[in-house]
Amino acid sequence: LETPLHSAKERKQRAAAKSQVNNTVQGFKRFHGRAFSDLYVQAEKSSLVFDLAQMPTGTTGIKVMYMEEEKVFSIEQVTAMLLTKLKETAEAALKKPVADCVISVPSFFTDAERRSVMDAAQIAGLNCLRLMNDTTAVALAYGIYKQDLPAPEEKPRIVVFVDVGHAGYQVSVCAFNKGKLKVLGSAFDPELGGKDFDEVLVKFFCEEFAQKYKLDVRSKPRALVRLYQECEKLKKLMSANSSDLPLNIECFMNDIDVSGTLNRAKFEEFCAELLAKVEAPLRSIMEQTRLKKDDIYAVEIMGGASRIPAIKERISKFFGKELSTTLNADEAVARGCALQCAILSPAFKVREFSITEVVPYPISLKWTSAADEGISDCEVFPKNHAAPFSKVLTFYRREPFSLEAYYNNPKELPYPDPTMGQFNIQKVVPQPSGESSKVKVKVRVNVHGVFSVSSASLVEVVKSAEGEEPMETDTPAKEDENKMQVDQEVQKAQGDDQKEHADKKSDTEDMEASEDNKQEEKKNEPPQAKKAKVKTKTVDLPIENSLHWQLASETLNLLVENEVHRRVQTMVFIKQCLSMQDRDSFSLKLEDTENWLYEEGEDQQKQVYIDKLAELKKLGEPIQNRLMEAEERPKALDELGRQIQQYMKVVEAYKAKDELYDHLDELEVMKVEKQVNETMTWMNNKMNLQSKQSLSQDPVVKAQEIQAKTKELYSACNHVVTKPKPKVEPPKEETPAEQNGPVNGQEGSEAQAGNPEKGQAAPENTEAKLPEMDID
Repeated sequence: LETPLHSAKERKQRAAAKSQVNNTVQGFKRFHGRAFSDLYVQAEKSSLVFDLAQMPTGTTGIKVMYMEEEKVFSIEQVTAMLLTKLKETAEAALKKPVADCVISVPSFFTDAERRSVMDAAQIAGLNCLRLMNDTTAVALAYGIYKQDLPAPEEKPRIVVFVDVGHAGYQVSVCAFNKGKLKVLGSAFDPELGGKDFDEVLVKFFCEEFAQKYKLDVRSKPRALVRLYQECEKLKKLMSANSSDLPLNIECFMNDIDVSGTLNRAKFEEFCAELLAKVEAPLRSIMEQTRLKKDDIYAVEIMGGASRIPAIKERISKFFGKELSTTLNADEAVARGCALQCAILSPAFKVREFSITEVVPYPISLKWTSAADEGISDCEVFPKNHAAPFSKVLTFYRREPFSLEAYYNNPKELPYPDPTMGQFNIQKVVPQPSGESSKVKVKVRVNVHGVFSVSSASLVEVVKSAEGEEPMETDTPAKEDENKMQVDQEVQKAQGDDQKEHADKKSDTEDMEASEDNKQEEKKNEPPQAKKAKVKTKTVDLPIENSLHWQLASETLNLLVENEVHRRVQTMVFIKQCLSMQDRDSFSLKLEDTENWLYEEGEDQQKQVYIDKLAELKKLGEPIQNRLMEAEERPKALDELGRQIQQYMKVVEAYKAKDELYDHLDELEVMKVEKQVNETMTWMNNKMNLQSKQSLSQDPVVKAQEIQAKTKELYSACNHVVTKPKPKVEPPKEETPAEQNGPVNGQEGSEAQAGNPEKGQAAPENTEAKLPEMDID
């Protein structure tokens, strides 16, 4: 994720990108694998010039304007965009497709942060062969070219690597022999880096400008970014010069020019608290490795902030040695990653150089103990344990169970949650005899430094008929006392019924350890009589992982598809909308203008820039218009085709005497049919002509014309086909005599009050009903 800049132009491009404050994102590596509510994220928000937002999953996202819409991208997506750009750059230089990569991360990254970077690589369509610690990549770049390293059987050469980068401070001690390096230990301070020294300078000048010019710099993101850039330049100048140095910014805010001065002594005074933190990781690494200063062959420093004299002075004084600067301070990490990628790739022939990493934090497992009715735990990988490495843990269980992995020393963890994840071992059943089954669980720290429960298996015991010789099998539970100390501790924690033990062994030592145990057991066994043979069968068990802040597989697949679709769609359209001639001339014009902008064009009259922009627009706008037309025209044609079909269905229904449309005027329907046919003919002609035209040529018909035709068709037809059917009123009653009479006397009274003519018929009705009425 730390990419070197190979030319002055690229450095200027980065500076230009930083000046586009509204939509430029930088320094986002530190937010990988962190929740939006993380205190670290909330604390960093105030110093950012871009907006952070919460993702639906609770993780941190970045709010940007993309395709003229406000969108929130996850940190993985933003990193994937960066990796995609690097992939395209590499492919353009190599003239070959790039599929594999090695990515470096800080050595203090936790599991969640490392998995987040791996997800970003997958979204970008890259196969990450290895996540490599920054200092280990530097060590590889240092050691692979050395011809005078000690032989494998000789005492190794001990070298300390100190990386003071932009966002963190890392130290590692490595032992070199010919063809291999072994990391002995690592220490770090994630809160000490070049950006922290920049922050001190920015704070000082913000306060000075507020007092001197009455300016609130932090209220204007663009002004704040410019101040950060100038402070970074001033910091570099102070590294080479101890005298008073000026800081001048023209038209800084509100058309006000600002200026200030600072010298190295004053700067170091401001940074006293930061400089005091330099020695702590150095002391820690010496304590961890138990080395003496005389054992150290050299101290190599790298990273942009390592150029600060006060930092170099403190490191040199601590080790009592002159510091070595044989490595490129900016590119050493990237070079080491490239070398590791070449070693892992079958396409390159590179000198073999093995690397043994270390586990940065102690990792433990805990589980529910049925015997003690409580929680048991065991440290499986102590701090600075070799990696990659696997261990096999054996449990005796009758039912499925869960293991929780966590970092057991939260105080040294630069991450709020020590939990790594839960691993549920499923489909565990007792033996046919009812006894607990032996379950072997393999845990691993892989080449990426990520912990996992890689496999689990159940050992079934199957007894056969009596034979002459007993078969060699796994030892019974009582014989497990001959195993390692860790095994004994776990057994005590679990009791007799639920026994668990850890067999520590690397992948290559697995068979040897098993054979040694069997030979030792045979020596202690008395002569055996004939007895039943015992066979074992191993059954693989499914494992359900619930990892901390891990992207769900469905979400990850969706992000991968979206990124692929975005890249393919953009590339296809751009290539199709550009002829080779246009592409070459436009690229040449862009490059010439860019070179002019960073050289002669740094200080020109406004009209000069306007003219240059007009020249670019003259070439670029037709291409942009063709691209927009290629995107919008199919949508407009679909809408026009939909309306044509809709109106044609109405005409066909009218001709078929559908009662829904039999009220329509025949003449108007004929007009609709004529308009629809004319529009269909027009659309078909335009589509045929357009199909013969390449996208790199101006379109025959534009989306705006199609939309106008759609509107014309709507105006001519819609009022006809949507004409409502006339309402049919029910026939009025002529006389109430035809009815059986009023109900409860209400109808008769209403008729008389509302219609005097009808009132004359009332007596006849009354007379007709006399026999039914009670009259005195």
